[in-house]
Amino acid sequence: VAALIWSGVGRVYISIRLDMDAVDALQLNINAATVRQSILAHPRLRLKDHHVLCRAEDKVVVLPADESKQGLLFHMEELLGHLSRVIVMGIPTVERAVINKEKDGRFNLLVEGTNLQAVMATSGVSGTKSTTNHVFEIEKFLGIEAARSAIMGEIQYTMSSHGMSIDGRHMMLLADCMTYKGEVLGITRFGIAKMKDSVLHTASFEKTADHLFDAAIHGRVDDVVGVSESIIMGIPMPVGTGLFKLRHDHDIQLRLGPGREEDGGVVVGGGGKGGEETRN
Repeated sequence: VAALIWSGVGRVYISIRLDMDAVDALQLNINAATVRQSILAHPRLRLKDHHVLCRAEDKVVVLPADESKQGLLFHMEELLGHLSRVIVMGIPTVERAVINKEKDGRFNLLVEGTNLQAVMATSGVSGTKSTTNHVFEIEKFLGIEAARSAIMGEIQYTMSSHGMSIDGRHMMLLADCMTYKGEVLGITRFGIAKMKDSVLHTASFEKTADHLFDAAIHGRVDDVVGVSESIIMGIPMPVGTGLFKLRHDHDIQLRLGPGREEDGGVVVGGGGKGGEETRN
């Protein structure tokens, strides 16, 4: 508990008193000295050692850095507001932790915040059983394969919560599409632009005119080898039954005669010098 106190000699200070019973019940292992060090280490307070004093094991006194009467009250009110946001112990990016009871009777902690690495390294926490729905943190601390598994798990959890069932191969396909570049890419116009260099594939999602106009200015070429590009151009997709390519045309072989083959306008066969002829 922090309170603004005016002394009888015209001085003002902030008194902080700790509830030691609550501290012991939560097994926090903190006292007035710990609170004092946290206040001095806070970058926005800019207080010196003689401004923060320990009066008892459960009491800390904070004196103003500027004791001039002009603006003293405003300064102390601002200081009081900053003191309420000083983190004495724990992870700064974690807002709160809630004890959750599962259906099978087991307990776990639901942590609201970020920094998976710090949570996994906390004493008493099983790092191998800790997970998060923050896919980018999983990629940062555990790698791209863990992020891929997390994407599939989050899709499955969301859909099952709404009573829908999806074949696992569909989720694997989506997760592979989002992670095959070695980083997590969203299914947005920015993520799709990084996934493929195809102009038609990028234009098929959003801002079609802008992508086509930019491609025309820079003279980009599309090989039309993907699914979206093939659908746009009205040609067979290179998947499924359209995955084959013609390697040998028997009718051309009969027309040219034995020992002669045609491949892309180049005829190689007998005749000429050394029994070999090449004609473009």
